[in-house]
Amino acid sequence: MDASGLTGAPAERPGGRSDGRAGTVWLRDEPARNRRATPLTRERIVTAAVALLDRHCVDGLTMRRLAERLGVTPTALYWHVTTKEDVLDLAVDQIFGEVPLPTENAAVTDNPTESAVVTDDPTGDPSVAAGTDWRDDVRTLTAGWRAAMLRHPWAPSLIGRPMLGPHVLARTEFLQSALVRAGFTGVHLAVMTRLVANYVIGAALTEATWHQTNDPRVRAEARRHLEANAAAYPTLTASGHLDDAQWSDDDLFLRGLDAILATHPGALTAPAPVR
Repeated sequence: MDASGLTGAPAERPGGRSDGRAGTVWLRDEPARNRRATPLTRERIVTAAVALLDRHCVDGLTMRRLAERLGVTPTALYWHVTTKEDVLDLAVDQIFGEVPLPTENAAVTDNPTESAVVTDDPTGDPSVAAGTDWRDDVRTLTAGWRAAMLRHPWAPSLIGRPMLGPHVLARTEFLQSALVRAGFTGVHLAVMTRLVANYVIGAALTEATWHQTNDPRVRAEARRHLEANAAAYPTLTASGHLDDAQWSDDDLFLRGLDAILATHPGALTAPAPVR
């Protein structure tokens, strides 16, 4: 591990034993636990990592800081994870685990003030009642996905990493199965999957970044800048661009999602050549 503690890891596990497999954490077996060692598990490591990421973001997560939070030495971590990248991959998957997964087996409450989230799913994932309309299921899934990423604003920037965790795959499977019910297949299914996913990720990333500079003076100054240059930006000025008092982020997100879900499979034709 380098001096900063931000990246890198021993080529071999403590004791000189290599895990024998390179690549993403999802393609390596979790090592057997040493009963004589500190009761440290991947679950504890990931939970602590998420807490640190929520407080310090990605650059503030170091293996040394993570070890200190857990009360162990950095070397102890390497029995369970090989690199900081492993920790990030596991943390992202845990965030996806917070997203309620619509399921026909979910309990339904008659009280609208009660949360619809239950845990009847045998995998232990939170779940909500599935709808009869594929659009409703996609709305439910993506609303939970966006909410989870906004609770953990560091997460959207890591979505481009290898997504092979069980929570990620379960939700991607559900999204594609809903789109298949709508009639999307082949390349059209791939296009719609990417369109929905990129929309949710982009919306969450934009909102999280904007909220991090949640200074009303900065927002007011941005609006005044547009108004002062109305001749150069007449459409932006007239539409109230940057005036977040007109519409809530929730409303804009749902309207944008509905615009995407209004797409009919037959509307996705071969792309026109780029000129």
